[in-house]
Amino acid sequence: MRVWKMNGAGNAFAVFDARSTPFAPTADQVRQIAADLQADQVIALERDATKDVFMRIWNSDGGEVAACGNGARAVAHLILEETGKPMVTIQTEADMLKGFKADGGLVTVDMGSPLMGWEDIPLAEKMDVRGVDVKVGPMDNPTLSRPAVVSMGNPHAVFFVKDVDAYDIPALGPLVEWHPLFPEGTNVGFAQVIDKETIRLRVWERGAGLTKACGTGACAALVCAARAKLTGRKARLVLDGGTLIIDWRESDDHVYMTGPVEMEFETVI
Repeated sequence: MRVWKMNGAGNAFAVFDARSTPFAPTADQVRQIAADLQADQVIALERDATKDVFMRIWNSDGGEVAACGNGARAVAHLILEETGKPMVTIQTEADMLKGFKADGGLVTVDMGSPLMGWEDIPLAEKMDVRGVDVKVGPMDNPTLSRPAVVSMGNPHAVFFVKDVDAYDIPALGPLVEWHPLFPEGTNVGFAQVIDKETIRLRVWERGAGLTKACGTGACAALVCAARAKLTGRKARLVLDGGTLIIDWRESDDHVYMTGPVEMEFETVI
């Protein structure tokens, strides 16, 4: 089986080619693979009857998840190179995604439309998704409060802060990740709006912890910022591992994510 170690803006993946060799790891095996290869996510490429490939995703804690934006860009890069097509289709448990080559060796993925209904995210009860009733810290003076929430195939809670580096994210992220309002858990974004076209972002990923980049988190932060009129519908998202360009287009309501992909090594097992 071919195995690729890749990253997208620092978000690290171990990608297994399971199109001809079955690959069904246990949660313990996923955790071991992630530890051995220093991967945030483990990904399997599987055959799909109508799309170019099916992408199955596990977080480093061993749990299977439905979406991974930077992982989709890494897979798109592999399949674009393999097929020579100008556009490839990737099926996930959450949605069908399209991948394209972009200028400068970058890769773009059409992430589809953001989901903003409280039941789509999902939340445990009906609430205004522009600022949900979640607080961290003292009730009368919380450290964090009222994140905006959205689903990009997986749930995201985005806190807008004045200085993202002033927060102890490994300490605060887990307090929100499994808050009772999020029955399936949530990714937790800490977003600092630099200007109308730039957001500094760090993300505590559900099941993976603090990563160098989170593609769906970048999409979620831009959607929440644009919805609140903090930015326009297109912005640079500056993450610890690199920069992503997120464009929430009015023409089709889809979110397009563009950024770098790095091949670290390829092996056969």
